[in-house]
Amino acid sequence: MKDRSSMIVPLVLMMLLVGITYWISHIMEGEATSRPLRHDPDYIISHFKVRRFDVNGMLQHTLIAEKMTHYPDDDTTLVISPHLINHRHPQTEIFAQQALVSKDSKEVDFINDVRVVRQGIDTQALPTIMETRLLKIFPDDEAGYTLTPVIITQGKSIINGSRLELDNKSGISVLHGRVTGTLYRNQATSP
Repeated sequence: MKDRSSMIVPLVLMMLLVGITYWISHIMEGEATSRPLRHDPDYIISHFKVRRFDVNGMLQHTLIAEKMTHYPDDDTTLVISPHLINHRHPQTEIFAQQALVSKDSKEVDFINDVRVVRQGIDTQALPTIMETRLLKIFPDDEAGYTLTPVIITQGKSIINGSRLELDNKSGISVLHGRVTGTLYRNQATSP
């Protein structure tokens, strides 16, 4: 009988230890899931340049910026002083104070002091400059839009609109809302 009791005591102690371990594990998991994730970055990159190529291996666009910070809790990426260059002819560049990049990099929201510079088709043509506060861009589609007021200038010509749609592939931009402006003819220069 003594042999059985000596076997039962370690078995009871082992079951008690397993139960306590399970209970502590359950409490720790509950605390981890009940606490909200902190909005801390998992990586920060300074002074970088990222190039993206199309399916044919041609350079499609380049993103240059001072700083990029990724937050894993909501999978957002904040870019400071972004400069996006679309290499399709004519070249288009976008500048802003900051940008938010979607988790799949299919959408980029440019925020504050957004400036789009589209070069002229030939060397004689003046660049077209668009300024707005917010601009959503779809880099792979080379398209975008803004729902905020827009100012477009080319030389002395100026056009104002309430919102804008961009399509870099077709080269067509559509202003919406109340559109006003002053257009000047390009004067041919004599030799």
